Amino acid sequence: MPKPNAKSDNLLDTALAPRAVIYCRVSSARQVEEGHGLESQATRCREYAQRKGYEVVKTFHERGVSGGKVERPSFNELITFIKGQKSEGIIVIIDDISRFARDIEGHWTLRRTLKDIGGKLESPSITFGEDSDSILIENLLASVSQHQRQKNREQTKNRMRARTLNGYWCFPAPPGFRYERVIGRGKMLVRDEPLATIIAEALEGFATGRFASQGEVKRFLEDEPAFADRFPDGVIRYEEIIRLMTRPHYAGYIEVPAWGISLRKGQHDGLISLETYARIQERIKEGARVAARADISEDFPLRGFALCGECEHPLTSCWSTSKTGAKHPYYMCFQKGCEAYRKSIRRDEMEGAFEGLLESITPSPIKLAIAKDIFATEWDARQARAKEQGALYKAKIADLSKQVDTLLARLVEAENKTVIKAYETKIAALEQDKLILEEKAATSGRPNPAFTQMFELAMAFPANLWKVWQTGRFDLQRLVLRLTFAERLAYDRKMGFRTPKLSLFFNALEGDCGGNCKMAEEVGFEPTVDFHPRRFSRPVH
Repeated sequence: MPKPNAKSDNLLDTALAPRAVIYCRVSSARQVEEGHGLESQATRCREYAQRKGYEVVKTFHERGVSGGKVERPSFNELITFIKGQKSEGIIVIIDDISRFARDIEGHWTLRRTLKDIGGKLESPSITFGEDSDSILIENLLASVSQHQRQKNREQTKNRMRARTLNGYWCFPAPPGFRYERVIGRGKMLVRDEPLATIIAEALEGFATGRFASQGEVKRFLEDEPAFADRFPDGVIRYEEIIRLMTRPHYAGYIEVPAWGISLRKGQHDGLISLETYARIQERIKEGARVAARADISEDFPLRGFALCGECEHPLTSCWSTSKTGAKHPYYMCFQKGCEAYRKSIRRDEMEGAFEGLLESITPSPIKLAIAKDIFATEWDARQARAKEQGALYKAKIADLSKQVDTLLARLVEAENKTVIKAYETKIAALEQDKLILEEKAATSGRPNPAFTQMFELAMAFPANLWKVWQTGRFDLQRLVLRLTFAERLAYDRKMGFRTPKLSLFFNALEGDCGGNCKMAEEVGFEPTVDFHPRRFSRPVH
């Protein structure tokens, strides 16, 4: 007899062994990162296949997909793979019924999909059958998996809601913040530099009027690489700008309306004050959203602010190409009917005159010294009134609390939906006013920074108007225009800029000691006359 060939027997056994694929699934990102869930499932399934004599031809890993979902990328690949096989009856091995699905309806949807293409589901934890008893057990186990998923979701939501009620943010960190573990308090939001400083400057600038529109905020953020690099091509959409401006996190507060959690003080430190946040919301309601025009840029910083001296319409600007191909910048008036219509003004000529105007209105050291004395007196007076203001804030808070209580009593009795909505809106507004006053009351007693330091920082701008303009930064140049002049500037092609109307601050400095001031003569204001003493017999009335 011929000796048996061990090698040929192994090949025959492999050819006759049932073919199988392994399907593993994890739902959380943590399981995906650690890799233990998928690895342990695959190991157990391979052990089962070896014990049953199956040939495992491929393993499919479903990463970060909830058990309640039916649409799954890796499962779709598994279906495509089985359809492309010539052999029939491929076995799909899963570690446990909960790894297949955690929703009874989804479970049977996936089961039918496998059955329609000839796939057979097996697991080392349960025997899938077509008899009534097997189907009953399968339904019970699928229901238990669904219940576990729903229960886990409820518990997670309840824990997150309770933590949020305590002032801790439990969702992805907004730009400018990051999570950091604090001993005894868990993960908390902390400043993420340099984004935190950039966002704070943008929000403060919009609230104070440094940025006149959302378009200017957008331009400012796009000029900051640390912020703009987070977006494709460095272009920021207006939706992102409005999200930044409407997030109370930046004021140190949180809210989740979907969970019935109203605005409240957060455990993290904000980037701006709540009063600044409220001012931003008011400006948004006023409609301060203006697109950042491409033609108002570093090339023509006076465009939109300079007026034609003839018709007083805003001057426009353009680049003109000469016969040699060189480009030259011009300002001009395009108002039809104007005597200066389409008559160009060289940019260097006009902006040179403007720089001379800035130099002429820059306050002198004497005027700044006078302003320093005035501000120092007012600074000391406000410091003295700090305690009185704290008591005043507390009285206002008590008054607002009474108003809220009154509205709540009316709200309980109201039945009309419109009236109820109006009451809720009014109560929310009053609660926000209370939070602002509480913030002011908490900070009114704190020692303010040294006056000298604050004054020198504030006076650095008006004392260096021309230097600030020369930086070439568009946002600073527009800031010079807004803070220095009360109205737009009219430019005459022959006479130059007309007498400007200055802002209140510069007007006050001009009025303190203008160029026409001089000392009165020793003899007095009236003409000199000789006065001879006389004696009266009765008192003079």
